[in-house]
Amino acid sequence: MSDGDFLEPPGLRVTVDRVVYQPQLETPADRPHCFVYFISIHNDTDSAVTIKGRKWVVTNERGEITAVEGPRVIGQHPTIDPGDKFSYDSFHLTDTHTAVAEGSYLGVDAARRKVLTRIPRFQMTVPG
Repeated sequence: MSDGDFLEPPGLRVTVDRVVYQPQLETPADRPHCFVYFISIHNDTDSAVTIKGRKWVVTNERGEITAVEGPRVIGQHPTIDPGDKFSYDSFHLTDTHTAVAEGSYLGVDAARRKVLTRIPRFQMTVPG
């Protein structure tokens, strides 16, 4: 299913609230840099929205792209009522000092219409 099959309601939006480099966390040797990100999905529409999945695209400083798709958000299908938001944190591991992430959340509204909201592009950079 392509993004063209989804509505993009203007009141459904994502904010990247914070991105934090976490050098003290244990990571695999092939992806030593851990970035924790804090996301909020805001529903300023007049219909409840249930998030069913996500698509992430991470591009490292060498231009290599990692695409991640899956059902659920942190193991959940959150339903976000009108005027409410769903916030969570998760992480990306990288093998380069900089990377850029972006993507979208896919869901359905109360009328069972497929909806999409985009994750704004954000930078992950190892300090120093």
